[in-house]
Amino acid sequence: MAENTKGCSGNCSSCGESCSDRKQESLLIPTNEHNKIKHVIGVVSGKGGVGKSLVTSTLAVLLQRMGYKVGILDADITGPSIPKTFGIETKVYQNELGIIPAATKTGIKIMSINLLLPDAESPVIWRGPVIAGAVKQFWQDVVWGELDYLLVDCPPGTGDVPLTVFQSLPLDGAVIVTSPQDLVSMIVKKAYNMAQMMDIPVLGMIENMSYVVCPECGEEFKIFGSGSDSVAKEIGVELLGKMPIDIMVSRLVDSGRFEEFDNDYLQKAAKAIDQKLNGKN
Repeated sequence: MAENTKGCSGNCSSCGESCSDRKQESLLIPTNEHNKIKHVIGVVSGKGGVGKSLVTSTLAVLLQRMGYKVGILDADITGPSIPKTFGIETKVYQNELGIIPAATKTGIKIMSINLLLPDAESPVIWRGPVIAGAVKQFWQDVVWGELDYLLVDCPPGTGDVPLTVFQSLPLDGAVIVTSPQDLVSMIVKKAYNMAQMMDIPVLGMIENMSYVVCPECGEEFKIFGSGSDSVAKEIGVELLGKMPIDIMVSRLVDSGRFEEFDNDYLQKAAKAIDQKLNGKN
């Protein structure tokens, strides 16, 4: 610290001065005392409709198949879709330890606002600060237990909830989900720049709706273009994987049997993320 010329006590929390030596206070909040979570990953997008929840669910299943203990924190409070994807209809409950999350058939732990509402179609008509408070509660009060990976499915944009996740949770990194249209490149850069401003490492990008395969001839058609490759190169972020439009995936989501998928679209992406965070091949 600089020479003490103003009687500085060294306690920035009780000081109103804006000196060059002022320490930045951490906004991270502690999780439940019964939790031991190794890695927290935010899955983000600059806009809605790009398949962020689908990517979150896919990565969760793949990491779980790799032998890891995985959880999903559904931070999309006003538009939750994770419980439907995994066919979870039971409600969560609270005991003396905290809120006990639901679990999928293969053991992936899930916490979503839909697991607290009277029914899945009940709207959440809350203002931003209340929504952000719910996300904090999912981190603080839920008994996640021991997890290797907690994936946080963020709502689109750069508003209250993504900001809360970036500031309040100890993120190891963020994965940006995009789609191939040229229009999306600007949105990707917004999400990337937000992560940079918040000092959150960007682990990579994943492109959804990359192509559709003709059922007759097997040819791939890039109906939305291929803009993500150039954007990833421009901002210096690895394009971890691409997901096509697949009717079988859609059917599994609609029926709540998503864990049964047998494609390997994001297998390399899951392994790349694991390697980046654990140094494994």
